[in-house]
Amino acid sequence: MDGVTFEKSLRFAHVRQGFSARRLFRKERIPAIVLFIFILSSFLTLRRYYQDQDGCLRPDCDSSTREKAYTQTPRAEDSRNNDSEGHERPKQDWRYSDKQQNTLGVNNGTSSTLDTSDTTYIEVLGTNYKPKTTAMPSWLPKGAQSNSNTERLTAESQLIIKNNKDVAPYTSEPDADSILILTPLKNNAKHLARYFALLDKIRYPRNRISLAFLVSDSTDNTQQMLMESRQWYQEKAPVEMRFKRFEIYRQDFFFSLPRSQRHLRNKQRERRVMMARARNYLWTRALQNEQWVLWIDGDLEYYPPNIVRDLMVHDRDVIVPNCLVRRKTQQNRWKHSVYDRNAWQETPKSLKMISKLKEDAFLVEGYKSLKTHRKYLDNFSKNETIVPLDGVGGTFTLVKAHVHRSGVGFPAWLFQHQVETEGFAKLARAHGYSVFGLPFYYIRHVVG
Repeated sequence: MDGVTFEKSLRFAHVRQGFSARRLFRKERIPAIVLFIFILSSFLTLRRYYQDQDGCLRPDCDSSTREKAYTQTPRAEDSRNNDSEGHERPKQDWRYSDKQQNTLGVNNGTSSTLDTSDTTYIEVLGTNYKPKTTAMPSWLPKGAQSNSNTERLTAESQLIIKNNKDVAPYTSEPDADSILILTPLKNNAKHLARYFALLDKIRYPRNRISLAFLVSDSTDNTQQMLMESRQWYQEKAPVEMRFKRFEIYRQDFFFSLPRSQRHLRNKQRERRVMMARARNYLWTRALQNEQWVLWIDGDLEYYPPNIVRDLMVHDRDVIVPNCLVRRKTQQNRWKHSVYDRNAWQETPKSLKMISKLKEDAFLVEGYKSLKTHRKYLDNFSKNETIVPLDGVGGTFTLVKAHVHRSGVGFPAWLFQHQVETEGFAKLARAHGYSVFGLPFYYIRHVVG
């Protein structure tokens, strides 16, 4: 072998040795790379599993349930320009108006007396409501599951409970986490675009939400707009935007009151009685197997997207936020004040005043000519984040459905000097249900 051939062989041997060393190095790194990928994928899976707020309400649901049943609801502004087939919607469609309402706080460069940066919300963003499951039907006595409590009952009561247990497997229980949103409407056409825009932003699974509307004594385009909305949401919209149910009822009471007179004190009893009749008509026809009922006004201006879960997490029979209204001052600044004066707590002074009233006396809030000495939601201190109430309004009221199923409705007659929503709260408390309010959790109503 000459010198040139030997040199080439030596060079070739070095190259092969280098290739072998690199291959060996790659083989040694393979287990470490695989382990790193496994740890990273596990971390991402667990992070998605525990921190997904817009997915499954229960952390024990499987992946198929999360993908199919708890798909995140698209934001209204992201989906309002195209239909389910990707075609652009006509700009004149009233449901997709570009006018957006500002949230509580700074508006158009003007300062506000209620800035969101200083507002204390009772946000429970990382906590989801978990229903209390039980082997017994919800309509049985709470102590019926305990043998010690059952032993103290009379023989007749024990027989009644035994019969209830026998029929329990055949009893239809409420659908877990389902909610029925109820809204009575009259001449509400100009507010419906904002109503559905706010509804689209609610962070709650769409397949758990049912809607029901009652149109009564309307002379504008409210009914036609609702029918168009139902057609779009339930037939043309993407599947993840469709509601479980969307129902529209019509019942006229032939009650006419000019808008300029709707807040006159001498008109309130007749007006509130008609509203009570409308609410009773709506919930008795629309309520099926839902677990929750949510009463929403048709002319709200703003509420937080996570409000439904924030109210549910307190696990009260009846609960309301603090409904405000804003008006501009002479200095061109927004000033907020309490709109819903129907949410209040009795005081020793108010109870003393009530004890002296005649049996047929009707009490109504918000009038300087009638001082009831009650405590409103703006009269509580900062550390009183949730307080018991004796009266509630109907602007945004979350109710456990079993309260209505037990027969608690909206009195169209005087019950403890109250009717409608305030009478409902009094009646619920008389039945032993809890009624609470959140003084520092704000929503906003339009002026008027």
